[in-house]
Amino acid sequence: MIDWSEKVKEIFDTDGLCNFAREVFQIEAEAIRKLADRVGSDFERAVNILLTCKGHVVVTGMGKSGSIGRKIAATLSSTGTPSLFLHPAEGVHGDLGAITPNDVVIALSYSGETDELLAILPAIKRLGVPLIVITGNPNSTLAKAANVVLDVSVEREACPLNLAPTASAAAMLAMGDALALAAMKARKFTPEDFARLHPAGSLGRKLLLKVKDLMRTGERLAIVHCSEPTKAAFAAITKARAGACVVVDDIGKLCGIVTDGDLRRALLKDVKLFHEPVTKVMTKSPKVIQPEALATEALHLMQTHQIDDLPVVDDSGRPIGMLDVQDLLQAGIV
Repeated sequence: MIDWSEKVKEIFDTDGLCNFAREVFQIEAEAIRKLADRVGSDFERAVNILLTCKGHVVVTGMGKSGSIGRKIAATLSSTGTPSLFLHPAEGVHGDLGAITPNDVVIALSYSGETDELLAILPAIKRLGVPLIVITGNPNSTLAKAANVVLDVSVEREACPLNLAPTASAAAMLAMGDALALAAMKARKFTPEDFARLHPAGSLGRKLLLKVKDLMRTGERLAIVHCSEPTKAAFAAITKARAGACVVVDDIGKLCGIVTDGDLRRALLKDVKLFHEPVTKVMTKSPKVIQPEALATEALHLMQTHQIDDLPVVDDSGRPIGMLDVQDLLQAGIV
């Protein structure tokens, strides 16, 4: 068996390998940078086609271009432009049914002469759907059939043999990203829109979860009347397995909060306070939040005022829940 690590050492020392990697980065970065000089009316037309699409954007490509196409389709879908990937080889065997007259097709082929794409081209043209071609050959057969051509040609590949799609693949991916994000910007796509499409992600949790989704209610909400002794708050906190207790007045409105820390400090100061009215140890006019507020707003409030427990009140100022910083931690908000 060949020891490739030894073979590599024969060709490169460590610096040589790192220098080669740097060269790869430079070649690919330069290929992407030069795309900026080509962005013009064709790019604008392509974005407008995406914005007026009433169906899906169907992305298709073969080989490495197909791999890039899958990523572009995913980026489009996650940024407000419904999209799917169609394998061109499967297309000629029935999958062309995925394309409807309301769709737009983006075809990726660096050569512009990929057999599988040329095979489905007549069907695409019969449907009359707009065709955007991303290619390194603007004079190719595929480009000549397109409504819009986006040129991603590169001077050379990063591959030392100038064969493997590397710089060209990077340029193609960058062009796809630019299309998707330009359409996203034009749609005024918001972080909340993004979160709705990523409900399981960190951003989704931060922008979708509300206080009402995390607050403690029912038996988990420790609550006492302002006329009760401090020991009642201690008992309520213990029963609810909470870190704080809300204090209410005669009409049920919040008038204070007592935390577990407040109780410990009060008893260390004067054990007699255990039997005194809870109003003597409570914090008056505590910070509160409403149930429809985002959990991130609650986190900001708690961090700003360095508190671990936040009463949740309704429009009348009556406590309906308690938010503990631990609830935010468990939900992945922090």
